[in-house]
Amino acid sequence: MAVSHIAFPDLVALLEAIFVRFGTSRQVAAILADNCARCERDGAKSHGVFRMKGYTDSLATGWVDGRAEPVLEEAAAGFLRVDAQNGFAQPALALGRDVLIEKTRANGIALLAIRNSHHLSALWPDLEPFAEQGFIALSTVNSFACTVPHGGQSAVFGTNPIAFAAPTRSGEPVVFDMATSSMANGDVQIAAREGNQLPAGAGVDSNGNPTTDPSAVLNGGALLPFGGHKGSSISMMIELLSAALTGGNYSFEFDWSGHPGAATPLTGQLIILIDAARAGGAPFGVRAETLIDEMASAGVKRFPGQHRFAARKRSDAEGIALGVDDLNWLEALAAD
Repeated sequence: MAVSHIAFPDLVALLEAIFVRFGTSRQVAAILADNCARCERDGAKSHGVFRMKGYTDSLATGWVDGRAEPVLEEAAAGFLRVDAQNGFAQPALALGRDVLIEKTRANGIALLAIRNSHHLSALWPDLEPFAEQGFIALSTVNSFACTVPHGGQSAVFGTNPIAFAAPTRSGEPVVFDMATSSMANGDVQIAAREGNQLPAGAGVDSNGNPTTDPSAVLNGGALLPFGGHKGSSISMMIELLSAALTGGNYSFEFDWSGHPGAATPLTGQLIILIDAARAGGAPFGVRAETLIDEMASAGVKRFPGQHRFAARKRSDAEGIALGVDDLNWLEALAAD
C-alpha cells in the first residue's frame, strides 16, 4: 500500500474541515480533530482516521448533535456532572476540565460524570494530559451492546474500555487503555476489512458458536469478555460507573434503529482524578518509578504507553504515515 506522510497540524486542519462540513461547530470540530489526529499520530490506527467514517455517518444521519452545548452541574464538592446534550464526550470533558482540576487540587480527589454523550475514540488522549500535570486519572466508558457477559447467550455489554494514567518522576507518564472485551470493536472491523482472522476465543457468531471470522462477529455475532468471568465482572462494573452513576444509557438501552449507518454510541463516561501530590510517604512519582524499575529488573521490556510514545516521536520527526487512499478520501470529504 502506497503511503504518504502528513504533518500533525496539517492533519488536524484537514479533519477539522471535515467535521465542520458535516455540521459541527468550529469549537467541536477543533476538539475532535485534535483528538483523532493524536490517535493516528501515536499509532492507534483503530481509533484514528479509521473512525472518521463513523463520526461523519453519525453526524450525517442526525444521530449526534455536532453543535450541542454541554451543561456543567455541581453535584457535590468533589462531584461534577456534565450533560453533553446528545453531543460528543470530548467537548463535555473540555467544558469540565478546569473545574475538575480545581476541585481535585482542593479536595485531593474529584470526579466528572458525563451523560448523554457519544465517545468513539480512545480514552488515553482524555487522560494523558492530566498525568502530565501530576494527577492520577482513571476513566471508563460504555458503548453499544456487542459483548456477551460470561455465561450469557446475547450481547449486553459494550467493549467497555477502562483507562489509567499516572505521573512518574521522569515526566513520561504511565498510560494504559484497554477494552474489557476480548478486543476493540475497531480492531475487529479492521481485521474484516483486511481479510484477517481473529484470535481464538475473541467472539461468537449469530448462533453463539465460537468463531475467528471477524465478519461473523460483526454481522449478528458478538465479542466475548477478556479473561472469562473476571473480565465480565470488570465490564459490568464499567456499565455501572459509566451509565448508572453518570445518568447515561447502558450499552443495551439506546435505540439508533432510526439512524441507519450511525456508529457512535449514546452512553456515558466517568473520569476520576486524584492529586498525586497528596500521596503519603515519598513523592508518588518516585514510588511509581521504584515499581517500574523492579518490573524492568524482572525482565519487562515494554511498559504501558511506550509504544505510543515511540510512534509519536517517529510521527513528529517524519510526519504521520497515512495510506495514500486514506489521505485522498479525507481530502475528498473536506472538498465536498
